[in-house]
Amino acid sequence: MGETDRVFRSGFAAIVGRTNVGKSTLMNHLIGMKIAITSNKPQTTRRRLKTVYTNDHGQIVFLDTPGIHLSHNKLSDYMDRVSFRSVEDVDLILFVVEPETFIGKGEREMIERIVSSKKPVILVINKADKTDEEHIAKAEKTYREALDIAECVPVSALKGTGIEKLTDVIISHLPEGPMLYDEDTLTDEPEREIVCEIVREKALRNLRDEVPHGIAVITESFKERDNGLVDIEAAIICERDSHKGIIIGKGGAMLKRIGTESRKDIEELLQTHVNLKLFVKVRKDWRQNTGILKSLGYVEGDSR
Repeated sequence: MGETDRVFRSGFAAIVGRTNVGKSTLMNHLIGMKIAITSNKPQTTRRRLKTVYTNDHGQIVFLDTPGIHLSHNKLSDYMDRVSFRSVEDVDLILFVVEPETFIGKGEREMIERIVSSKKPVILVINKADKTDEEHIAKAEKTYREALDIAECVPVSALKGTGIEKLTDVIISHLPEGPMLYDEDTLTDEPEREIVCEIVREKALRNLRDEVPHGIAVITESFKERDNGLVDIEAAIICERDSHKGIIIGKGGAMLKRIGTESRKDIEELLQTHVNLKLFVKVRKDWRQNTGILKSLGYVEGDSR
């Protein structure tokens, strides 16, 4: 078949895997823009994030999902349900793993869901730059023994290697069909929600290990002036008064640092100057409070 005769393919692809395996970094490289936040802390991704990649041959709608982990509270329960449910809503599953020959409990639970979904699976072995081809082959063999895999693609999400090949492989496994979104669309996530995630990322990167799990961010005000400048007020929600002091820092230094780093990324996202004001609020045990979780968008019924 000639290049001009290629059919156009489109569909949904879920990016699943255990926590901290590099799913969000991978998705950012796949679409060519930073939409999903990243950090080396567990539970960085909390809700299902939808992004779109389009080229001349196809359109992929990616669903980046929370990592698989053992549940400890209502928020964790929600995150696990989102991860497991995502494999049922798509045309293709990208199972992201590291080049290892041991499959942990969380991954085995996900594999059971993947197998029962009967969806085609592309095994994405991330961090391939940190090992050799022999070890990658052993890792591939380990996962092929656990589930049926259509193709295996080693990549480095951090360095961006293997991304072009992975994109071609994904499109080749999608059904023939029209564009699902306008070709310029990168995400359907509201800007104010992306702002929340940017602030949370900067907090995750700067705060002590005992704080990040217990924080959330909500945009309380988002207003654009006539001159294009955007005024944003956002609140960082934490669980304890002691955490509030850590987030603010001595003389407000930590909160200022989080704000400065956040504003830079938000201005790049919005392509305009931003006046960002951050506040810190204590909501004790908010991760166990259904009402607060709903107000933050962690609710049932998340669909594609």
